[in-house]
Amino acid sequence: MIRTFETHKIRKAAELSSALWNFHTIGTQGEEAVIQAPVPGCWENYPDTVSYRGQASYSREFEAKGNIRLEFKGVSHTASVLVDGKPVGSHYNAYTPFDVVLKDIRPGIHQLEVIADNSFGPDSALHVPNDYQSYGGISRGVVLEELGEAYLSWIHFTPFLRKDGWYGKAEICVRNLSSGRLDGSVEVEIGKNSFAVLPIVLEGEEEKSFSTQELPCPWAECWSPESPVLYLITAVLRTADGAADDIIDRVGFREIRTEGKDILLNGRKLRIKGFCRHEDHPQFGCALPFSAMQHDLMLIKDLGANSIRTVHYPNDELFLDLCDEQGILVWEENHARGLSEENMRNPHFKQQCGDCIREMITAHYNHPSIYIWGILNECASDTEYGRECYSEQYELIKSLDPYRPRSSASCRFKTDICLGYPEVVSYNIYPKWYHDVPVEDYLDELYQWIQNESEGTGKPFLITEIGAGAIYGYRTPAHVKWSEEYQVQALKEQLQAVFTREGCSGVYIWQFCDVRVCDSWFGSRPRTMNNKGIVDEYRRPKLAYEVVKDSYRSLGNYF
Repeated sequence: MIRTFETHKIRKAAELSSALWNFHTIGTQGEEAVIQAPVPGCWENYPDTVSYRGQASYSREFEAKGNIRLEFKGVSHTASVLVDGKPVGSHYNAYTPFDVVLKDIRPGIHQLEVIADNSFGPDSALHVPNDYQSYGGISRGVVLEELGEAYLSWIHFTPFLRKDGWYGKAEICVRNLSSGRLDGSVEVEIGKNSFAVLPIVLEGEEEKSFSTQELPCPWAECWSPESPVLYLITAVLRTADGAADDIIDRVGFREIRTEGKDILLNGRKLRIKGFCRHEDHPQFGCALPFSAMQHDLMLIKDLGANSIRTVHYPNDELFLDLCDEQGILVWEENHARGLSEENMRNPHFKQQCGDCIREMITAHYNHPSIYIWGILNECASDTEYGRECYSEQYELIKSLDPYRPRSSASCRFKTDICLGYPEVVSYNIYPKWYHDVPVEDYLDELYQWIQNESEGTGKPFLITEIGAGAIYGYRTPAHVKWSEEYQVQALKEQLQAVFTREGCSGVYIWQFCDVRVCDSWFGSRPRTMNNKGIVDEYRRPKLAYEVVKDSYRSLGNYF
């Protein structure tokens, strides 16, 4: 399953995932494993490769002819794609989609091979040993599409709330695969409403985007957590021969902006009640199936939350579809966590971060649930070189999407020098866990510094991580750390302080569920897990579940 709705009616498309592929390891770590493996999947969940780092091959046959497009929603960490034994594409980063377009392939059966590599090394600036597991495999869906002489690469839709109602603007990217000139038009429809017709002209093998003006949408209804109204947006490419291609996505009419210290959703002051959530499951690794994604969302909604922070990478688009449908606000961020200045000076860092941001925003622009873009969680925002990197990435986001707020989750207590760039100031704090001080005092000291001594003064403020560890089932009247009782005690004080802090727009609890971490973190992570989840890795509620539920459900979505 790729999306929760059909994305083409004219263009022929077939899912190559949701199937068994031939799998074998490549390398010297013991005997070669050769099996049939499910795609999507992570090889850490296969019996013979639970701790394997290195290269592995996935292969299967497909039938096609002419121009085709192979889309990969996620391969970890790197992918080399071969068709009939010939290299046709490559990609770095597990968490963003990429495609390979092939022209004029012969009719018949073809062999597709993907060589995935989950090893660490100097060529990888973002995939490093970390406080979450970096899995290997084809972890998200794969699609085969048949193309004509030209096709629609993507469509982006931006809603605008004006005094007299909703307006919208569409931008459509068209690629000409032929060597000849292309004359045609693109018709855009939203729901059952005609929106615009754009004339297009492309030279041979040219790719170009075309934009509409801001046009009124008097029939539009608001998307919100209480009423997540969605519309299919359809673009049809027409040439002299008729309808040549189409692309279908889904949009919602909602406005996100900041005003002073407030985050406004459709003009209302928003209160965030959220969880940080890793894509991680003991049975599926990071390749959670549809039912497991929805189970997580059912628990999150039961807890009274209205938002999820996708730590620390872009999420599977299927999960974002579910958030769109159920009114869950999403903080989505690029792939970088806890990097020092030395890490950020890796010669590949800027390019790999930039690629991740471009791929994330291009693919996920239309999701109304995404209300903020995040970058560089807990990186070197207290150094001059770090400041340069933050500035460049914030500018890149603004060039791709000038309408959503931007932020970074910082842990630099009273030393961050990058707070002048984002629209929202965000901090990860752990009083009562890493710092044995009263939460209210710690939070007040930080907030006063932001307002009086930093460039973040007067901006909305979020707590993007807070919490305490607890090992499921460890209970003791001593209320010591790692016990479920201590987690309850800490969260009560933490949530009380955050929700009574004037000027604070809300909180993301670290974290929704316990997750596996890289083996090198074993010394500070019992069970080689990050154990701060409100539920354990199997989604069994800890004692803190009811405490968070009582707190979140007692508060509305708005101030």
